[in-house]
Order: sequence, then structure tokens, then C-alpha cells
Amino acid sequence: MNIAADWPLGAVELKVLDLERESTFYEWFGLTRISGDANHAVYGADDAPLLRLTSLPGGRERPRHTAGLYHFAILLPSEEELGGFLQRTLEERLPLTGTSDHLVSQALYFDDPEGNGIEVYADRPRSEWQYPDGRLKIGIEHLDFERLLRIAARPEKKFSAGTVLGHMHLNVGDLDASQAFYGSLGMELMAEAGHVMRFLSWDGYHHHLGLNLLEGRGAAPVEPGVRGLHSFEIRRLEGPLTDPNAILLTPPI
Repeated sequence: MNIAADWPLGAVELKVLDLERESTFYEWFGLTRISGDANHAVYGADDAPLLRLTSLPGGRERPRHTAGLYHFAILLPSEEELGGFLQRTLEERLPLTGTSDHLVSQALYFDDPEGNGIEVYADRPRSEWQYPDGRLKIGIEHLDFERLLRIAARPEKKFSAGTVLGHMHLNVGDLDASQAFYGSLGMELMAEAGHVMRFLSWDGYHHHLGLNLLEGRGAAPVEPGVRGLHSFEIRRLEGPLTDPNAILLTPPI
């Protein structure tokens, strides 16, 4: 898969309690350190920023029933690379929490030491995506480990150039309000899962943004002083915005 140079998402920023521990984890996980100091660290694939960590001394754990990060998703250039990463996951015992074949993509799920959710995935060709009744079908099927390992590229310690922030998935308090806000930025609804989850994107992609009510309807906005998601970059913005869940959106820094 050739990921376009005009990919709309940039980097995600997390506020963390223990910057050293989080930095050590993400370097082990496969991201490359680009820059950093005592309070910040920037990680990416090759020299392209994908993750920013900001120290938040005394940062509180995110309360239940509040908006915030469900997971951020790292998109690999090919399923062969995903197979290689799966092999490394098994060999090095990376903290795998789940797997899924979503029909449009194949995915592995993890948590970092502070509980931030991470997805690592590869897309299926768009020619294989299904549109029953005119709406894109995103499923939750068993992931074929054997096939992925059979086609796997050689496992690498670091994610390759071309790896990007594929999508963000957020816990929100109001699906309609969140969809309306992101719709005003040009996103379109691609799929729904019952009455609790929606998937939005630009340019017909399966989703650049997932929204869910898994923290409950009316989940409170992100609170100041809480560790976890602070912001993410959208390359198509001209200036910073704050969504209905108090999540900051910025142009690339």
C-alpha cells in the first residue's frame, strides 16, 4: 500500500506521568526517538513524527465515564510488515491485548504502561472493501495468525518509513455532537456499529476517526490535570480547535 504524502493526520500527543518509563516503552515498541528533553519526547517512524509525549508531574488517572482516548492507531505500509510485527510481538512478548480482522484492515491491540490504547494495523486493498446497502462494512472477525506469519516480512526493531498515524478512536459523550463537529471539518460518516460507535473519514477511507459511547452517554469532557490524550494533529487545519470533548486539534507543529 502506498500511503499518500497528503495523509490528513500528523502526530498524537499524550500527557504522561512517567516520561522515562513511557519513552523506554515506545522505543522498545518500535518507534524511533526524533527529539526530546527532560519534559518532552517526540517519536516516529524514520524521521516523521507520530507520537509526542509530554511530562505531567502529578497527573491524575483519567476518571471513569469521561471522554478521551480509546486508542491511537499506527498504520503500517503492508500486511507483510504487520506479519513481521506480529512475529516480533510473539518473540519479544510485547503487551498484546487483542487482535481482529476488521474486513477493511487487520489489527493488533496493545496498552502502554499508563494504559493508553494502541492499535497497529495494515489495510486490505480498497478493492476488497464491502459496501452492503451502500454503507461500508467494518467487522470484528478472527485474525488469521497463521497466514500473517506465513507472509511476514523479516521482523524489524523499528517501524519503517511510510508508517503513519492511521486513525484516532475516541471515547465521547455525545455521538451526534461529535459527528457534527468533525463533519464541519470535512469528515463523512462511513460506518456505524449499533448505536454506540461511528466511523468517519476524509476521501473515502474506512476511518480516520472512530467515536464511541463505551464510557457512557454524557461522558464528561477531558479534565485538566489528567494524563492521557491531550491533542492530535490534523494537517488540513489552519489553526487550533477544541472538539466537544475538550480534545485539542492542531495543525502539524
